[in-house]
Amino acid sequence: MSLVVRGLTKRFGSTLALDGVDLEVEPGQIHALLGHNGAGKSTLISCLGGGTKPSAGSIRLGENDITAVGPLNALRAGVAVIYQHLSLVETLTVSDNLFFKQELLAPGGFIDRRRQHKESQKVLTILGASAGPGDLVRGLPLAQRQLIEIGRALLRKPRLIVFDEPTAALSSAEVDRLVEVIRSLQSAGIAIIYVTHLLSEVLRIADRATVIRGGRVVWSSDMKSVTKSDLIAAISNGTQADLAPIAPATSHRVALTVSSVATKTSPPINLTVKAGEIVGLYGLVGSGRTRLLEMVAGVRHRATGTVIVGQNTLRGGRTHRAIEAGVCLVPSDRHRQALFGSLSATDNVTIGLLARIARWGIRDRRRERRTFNEAVRQFGVYPPLPTVPVSSFSGGNQQKLVFGRWLNDSSPVKVLLLDSPTEGVDVGARTEIYRAIREAVARTGIGVVLSTDDPDELLALAHRCLIMRDGRIESEHTRAELTEERLLDLAHHEPTPNGWS
Repeated sequence: MSLVVRGLTKRFGSTLALDGVDLEVEPGQIHALLGHNGAGKSTLISCLGGGTKPSAGSIRLGENDITAVGPLNALRAGVAVIYQHLSLVETLTVSDNLFFKQELLAPGGFIDRRRQHKESQKVLTILGASAGPGDLVRGLPLAQRQLIEIGRALLRKPRLIVFDEPTAALSSAEVDRLVEVIRSLQSAGIAIIYVTHLLSEVLRIADRATVIRGGRVVWSSDMKSVTKSDLIAAISNGTQADLAPIAPATSHRVALTVSSVATKTSPPINLTVKAGEIVGLYGLVGSGRTRLLEMVAGVRHRATGTVIVGQNTLRGGRTHRAIEAGVCLVPSDRHRQALFGSLSATDNVTIGLLARIARWGIRDRRRERRTFNEAVRQFGVYPPLPTVPVSSFSGGNQQKLVFGRWLNDSSPVKVLLLDSPTEGVDVGARTEIYRAIREAVARTGIGVVLSTDDPDELLALAHRCLIMRDGRIESEHTRAELTEERLLDLAHHEPTPNGWS
């Protein structure tokens, strides 16, 4: 049952989000959908899932016209969307989530939980999930939750499944397992649309790829002879330029000293960052990178050790103390840890700076607007609308606003901590963010600690790299010593005996 999209158009007022999109996905085909943040991918997905009514055009799945059928009817027609931010109910069991709004009923109209439990186990076995039907969802890791979301879709016997950034927060082993599941869905004849910013995944899994830019399809091809460079050129329209090698850090002044910092269950870590230096922490998910940043930033309690910013010792366990000392964190999950979706773009940029921007204890709207405009200028935030809710911006532009909060003239930042700072950000916005970070470091002399599992990101930014595994720093390398292949080899190297877990 093929998906055929013809001339799909969507207007939001004067904004043309989709402009005559044509798309075809065959049964058993994995079709990658690519493009910048704001290119129109999310609007297209919402139209397919019935959440947005198109202004013009048509969507057909087999013989069924599903152009404007609504979310529930789209599901019944055979369309399932697995969103990046999952829709599971954490307080319910796995079985109850699998059959949510499609419960099996016993005579008398009561829910047949025994039958649901039995059917749930069948689905979980097919997906290779380790969770059981009676487990509460809130206690499960993200990878297992994602499998449950897929299982819920499978119970509706879908003919088309849309995966929206499915591997954004998964480990490499979890990604491998998800790929196996998607391959099995493909073998069952299900059409798959795979939305991702990770081009290596496209090369690995996709049969065909389509690029959307400015609401239009600008490129589409089968993947038999397509290279990563081809994809980058199509997505960026030639605007993606390789960054020049980062200039060496020349200062001898120390911006950050971390001495024997540890939790009760992790090994002690020592780390020094010079002013004007970007130090990369590279390792797989679970290596301890995030935990280290959170201890330094006061988000996580540290049981032992000291953190010194410049010459000042930082007392632990309080984020406001860290910010006052000049330690600012850009977390990996901007939605839960950094942004206030209902507040304006200006309020999100200035939320941690109000006391500094205020005059005599009264908010100075003019200075707040100036700070927002500085973020727009540095990072290319679009649209440059200060009063629009931040939830209305694309993911890449939201992340630019988070950076704008700390990289401005009113910010106290002396040490910037970056935790997977471009996760879920498209290739064009990523380059803009990288350039802004490098320019800020060169101009202000702040120290930066970059935590990432993306080799390209580390190679684009770091002066030197620390390899982490099992909560400890395994080795240190200069930028000149590293390639993508070398980093991957170091990250997957066998751990030392008696290592921490």
